[in-house]
Amino acid sequence: MLSQGLLLHTQPARHNNQPMDFPCIDKLETRQRDLLSGPEPTYDKIVTGYKTYTHPQFTCDHGGQLSQMRIAYETWGQLNAQKSNAILIHTGLSGSSHARSHELNKSAGWWEKFIGPGLAIDTDKFFVICTNVIGGCYGSTGPSSFDESGARYATSFPLLTINDMVRAQFHLLDHLGIAKLHASVGASMGGMQSLCAAALHSERVGRLVTISACARSHPYSIALRFAQRQALMADANFNRGHYYDGVQPHVGMKLARSIATVTYRSGPEWELRFGRRRQRPDQPPALCPDFLIETYLDHQSERFCLQYDANSLLYVSKAMDMFDISHSVTQRLSRLRADNQRACTSVCLDASEQPASDQGHSGVETSEEIRADLVRGVKAAMQPTLVLGVQSDILFPVRQQKEIADILRQAGNTRVTYYELDAIYGHDTFLIDVVNVGAAIKGHLENTH
Repeated sequence: MLSQGLLLHTQPARHNNQPMDFPCIDKLETRQRDLLSGPEPTYDKIVTGYKTYTHPQFTCDHGGQLSQMRIAYETWGQLNAQKSNAILIHTGLSGSSHARSHELNKSAGWWEKFIGPGLAIDTDKFFVICTNVIGGCYGSTGPSSFDESGARYATSFPLLTINDMVRAQFHLLDHLGIAKLHASVGASMGGMQSLCAAALHSERVGRLVTISACARSHPYSIALRFAQRQALMADANFNRGHYYDGVQPHVGMKLARSIATVTYRSGPEWELRFGRRRQRPDQPPALCPDFLIETYLDHQSERFCLQYDANSLLYVSKAMDMFDISHSVTQRLSRLRADNQRACTSVCLDASEQPASDQGHSGVETSEEIRADLVRGVKAAMQPTLVLGVQSDILFPVRQQKEIADILRQAGNTRVTYYELDAIYGHDTFLIDVVNVGAAIKGHLENTH
């Protein structure tokens, strides 16, 4: 037998390694404690100075009805006597109606350098309208809104489509007495809306501008948005969407936004902007934000996570996933909405009661059938059209912009202009490249031919 002394002698000595510090987790835990005692976010205070229009009895494509639909909007410029100079700006996923500053809200808008006197969208010539989409949280009816009983909709809010969003905007145009737009303009999800407006309300749209969008959502972008939603819903505070009286799902929103931010920009831009530089190169590597690109993602996602409603992110991103301008999908949604309108009461269906099927999904399979279905879907969109794509965009690659231009031309539209920009800013180029994007938009809107 071995002696006790020998056993002790052969046991490995305990290491003297120091435990890793996790300041990023400390920060998250501090924020969680603050949220437990602090006021809940008030999204309607983040954006101010907008007007609202309320429309009664709005039926959604996938089932459910809003007894009242409120849409927030802002305007710039003057509507002419003929009411023929109106331009509708459609927003991206988390965009508000505040596209440009004005007397009621002097903070810079999200498209501040594109809209104004003499700019790409010239307010000396045009009456410009921008809305917050339904499903959002900046003044329009969405999951964070109160229903007729005084409770938040949360995830009893009905599922939405891009078509629903556009139909709500045309109710607003009816209210404003605008029979026909000079142009429908949008980028990203806004480009989906502008294409939808031109195809489904063709007699009311004079010109079309679609930037960094698609005719139908493709698997790669669907997968990226799915990952964001999964990260959000995995937050313990998400509570199946019923978090308004408790702690906001701050961590899930932060992770979701980090994923999204990666898709909005490009590798070449970040090579130039950050390279492999670290925040503190004289310190040992850390698992918390260390490289400058990591600190950038951490800052951007932290800034966003309490400025936008988590349920709105779920609902609006899902509407993007389901977008498909194909004729078969449009017809199926129209029939479904008509059936819902006959069957619905004035109260929204609970989420558990909403239909779960392939509604809004094209039944065709081969590439030739898919293309033919898309062409039929835009058969009425014969307006002068500008399609803009960005070579560094990984979220909506240029092949998807080419698809829009191609199906419009195949449908018989002979006035389609397609530009492809060699910019390094990725999907966010439409927010940044004032010179090239702005010049293309201005030329298209002011072309008299």
